[in-house]
Amino acid sequence: MPNPKKEFSKIYDQNIDKIYRFIFVKVSSQEIAEDLTSETFLKGWRSFQNPRDIENPSAFLYKIARNLVIDHYRQKAQKNTVQVEDFNIIDTRSNLEENAILTSDLNVVMRAMENLKDNYQTVIVYRYLDDLSISEMAEMLQKSKEATRVMIHRALKELKKQLA
Repeated sequence: MPNPKKEFSKIYDQNIDKIYRFIFVKVSSQEIAEDLTSETFLKGWRSFQNPRDIENPSAFLYKIARNLVIDHYRQKAQKNTVQVEDFNIIDTRSNLEENAILTSDLNVVMRAMENLKDNYQTVIVYRYLDDLSISEMAEMLQKSKEATRVMIHRALKELKKQLA
């Protein structure tokens, strides 16, 4: 019989960074993102212990995270502002000038992302930050693969318009 703690530990390790990044992009606060990420995995663990089967643990965790973000905004009703420094994307060992340019570019993109609809932000994060496949995204969004592709296309088109 498989050990549920070991199985969930593996699920946690595979998903913690993705779930945190997803939540962070939505709430723009490191502290809130950490709290909501912890709550996501706590709820995931509780659900994982139930006898019902969870076919795709990653999709299930994203669903929990998304619902927690929605609840957070219902309670707080605050506007998103993302700060690039918290992404830890920049390699501090490389050229400082290149880092400055990259940081500047990321700030511009993140400001433009703030103006996108929530579902457009979500598909961009799933596809380009979390590197999820169309199939994985379609399952999490509960849409067809074609509808998911169209949503990505529209999200990118809107992002380009915001950046222009």
